[in-house]
Amino acid sequence: MFAGCLLGFMALYSSGIGLIDPKFHRASGFALALIIALSVSRSRRLARGSDAPSSVSNLFDLGLLLVGLWSLWSFYFVQNEMETALYDISTRDAWPALAGLFVFLELCRRLWGWGLFSVGLFGVAYLLFGQNLPGILEHTGFSLKEVAEALWYNTNKGVFGSVTNIVLSTVFIFIIFGVLLEGTGAGDTLLKFAFLATRRTRGGPAHAAILASSLFGTMSGSTVANIVGTGTFTIPMIKKRGFTPTFAAGIEATASSGGQIMPPIMGAAALVMADLTGVGYLNIIVAALVPALFYYFSLFSAVTVEARRQGIEIKPLTVDDKITSVDLINSVLFVGPILTVITSLLLGFSTSASGFYAVIVLLVLSVINPDVRKDPLKVWRSFLKGAESGATLLVAIAAIGILVGSLDSTGLGLKLANLIGDIRGESLFSALLVTMVGALVLGMGMPTLPAYLIIVLVMGPAMQALGVSMLTAHMFVFYYGVASSLTPPVAIAAYAAAPIAGANPLFTALMSFRLGMAKFIIPFVFAFYPTILIIEVFETVAFIWIVLRTCFCIWMFSSALSGYDRRALSKLEIVLRLVVAFLVLAISPSVHLPAIVIGILLLIFDRRQCSKLVS
Repeated sequence: MFAGCLLGFMALYSSGIGLIDPKFHRASGFALALIIALSVSRSRRLARGSDAPSSVSNLFDLGLLLVGLWSLWSFYFVQNEMETALYDISTRDAWPALAGLFVFLELCRRLWGWGLFSVGLFGVAYLLFGQNLPGILEHTGFSLKEVAEALWYNTNKGVFGSVTNIVLSTVFIFIIFGVLLEGTGAGDTLLKFAFLATRRTRGGPAHAAILASSLFGTMSGSTVANIVGTGTFTIPMIKKRGFTPTFAAGIEATASSGGQIMPPIMGAAALVMADLTGVGYLNIIVAALVPALFYYFSLFSAVTVEARRQGIEIKPLTVDDKITSVDLINSVLFVGPILTVITSLLLGFSTSASGFYAVIVLLVLSVINPDVRKDPLKVWRSFLKGAESGATLLVAIAAIGILVGSLDSTGLGLKLANLIGDIRGESLFSALLVTMVGALVLGMGMPTLPAYLIIVLVMGPAMQALGVSMLTAHMFVFYYGVASSLTPPVAIAAYAAAPIAGANPLFTALMSFRLGMAKFIIPFVFAFYPTILIIEVFETVAFIWIVLRTCFCIWMFSSALSGYDRRALSKLEIVLRLVVAFLVLAISPSVHLPAIVIGILLLIFDRRQCSKLVS
């Protein structure tokens, strides 16, 4: 708890009060994260029902702690020496560096699983043994001290590189902010407002789940946390309305995964993107807005079609769903801090300072919640939980830093970009298609931020080589980093939602994949029509025209995948709607205009056939 307290206060201090020496900030941040991560891994083991840690495991954990602290001290010592005198890294310095890599990779395995662990292990092994590999994988070779210099004693890349700096200086405060928002009662109030806003729709609680998850997800920045936070309440209500358990779990999984692409907070990945691209966080928010609205429109459409197919009608609100005076008061807990973030950014404050002021405003406003007044320690527990979340993220960033250092030192990223370029030729569409497939594979089973970073390292240069802007390239891979949580067979969002609904995890994964198909189309839209992102290119007429076409495409696509509109669709109609949905987005007017006409005729035909059935 003490380590979490220190780490949390360090985040508050560095974001809004004063600067911390960069080398000390990174070394001490990882030292505190090391202590917290060891504690969390032991707690998770006990929570899974495992036996109490044996004396051997206790000694092993103590060894990890001591070795980890030794390696972090070595980093700090060497950085000090480099600042004050000419200092060359020696073989003696390599041993604590390699020990530190081992410690953080082991913690990564415990906290994040084998996928992210394998990524970091590949980075180390590739530097050590890549000179013996064939083809483009071969490099000139690295000695132990060169590996240590590339992955440990480097403040531009490696474990302590620029990504770590972004997380410690900017992302951390927003992680604490998101957890505090949830802990002070804003989440419960959002759910009620979501149910009120969707009370006159067929989908009812399913539509409410979409709306609540978009708002809740932008706070938490975590798909699984979003599912647990809203799904335990919404999924039973969706089932009660008449939807199948598989559909209830699928819609919650897809809605929760979209919270990370929904402004204004968008989780950690958007903050990192702002720093990596140099575009600015406020511009990232603006660029992400329209694509996110497209995604949630697709989910609303899918629920509407499914409700029609199952014959589910509008039902009135129950008393428990209605907004009370306490809910109206508690809504300030969400509105106040979010407005603080946006206002601070507009006034020119840094992203981290905006997060700091939002936390202060939230802490002041939290006293209006009766639950907080009854139990003030609720805020403190949320603060510690936020520090814990940030610490576990730092462990994941260590593995990503290893990969960054490895790719940068060997030039493998550029080699892969050239290879991808040779495969796809000069076609932008084929380049995007290759990038999409690669992104989904690389991101499977990983949290969004590590997935995004891995994908953009490997795939980003290949896209930019064809003239796609840096912002568009990053947004493209960011979307597929999020979408990878819905992609079978490793659909972690579906696997988190299925047990709550009592549904089959694999069927839930397939359902969420179908419901979230728009997420796989939208990145292609803004890649070919960058006016959608508003920031870099914007033309009013072109913007309105592509918005209308995209909405039309989404409806045709959703109804085709469901096989239902106002009535059950024939196989021919399903095929025609799918074809129309894709052709509507074609650049050439000679293609998309006839497709729009055919699509409208299909809708008119469906309406007339439905009228005949009713009469």
